[in-house]
Amino acid sequence: MMARCLVLFTVALLAASLAGSARAEIFVVSNSGTSLDSDEIFDVFLGGKQFSGDTKLVPVDNAAAHEEFLAKVLRMSHSRYTALWIRKSFRDGTRQPPVKAGDTETIEFVRKTPGAVGYVRVLPKGLKVIRSY
Repeated sequence: MMARCLVLFTVALLAASLAGSARAEIFVVSNSGTSLDSDEIFDVFLGGKQFSGDTKLVPVDNAAAHEEFLAKVLRMSHSRYTALWIRKSFRDGTRQPPVKAGDTETIEFVRKTPGAVGYVRVLPKGLKVIRSY
């Protein structure tokens, strides 16, 4: 009986943790001086939109949230994203966004870089949230 209760408890705990991770959000954030709307996010991260007014846009990838961002926001695989940027770099001379290790580094970069746009899994203070997914 005790073993059965332990198994049920473990299953319930696992289900709760999986449900919590399924609800995790991705926040697309920008430097407070950057003006973008949610429809422009796709173009910014695929190199199609490079300016917002007179401000040069600087997208930044977050390694810790990259796969989730690709799936939820850009709706593409990592290999497709990489291939797209390889083509763009040879064709247009456009560089792939720099990569930061996680949320803290991404937030720091966006906060101090004019025109920066990134994505994180925690709601940051002091940055403009363009959209959450």
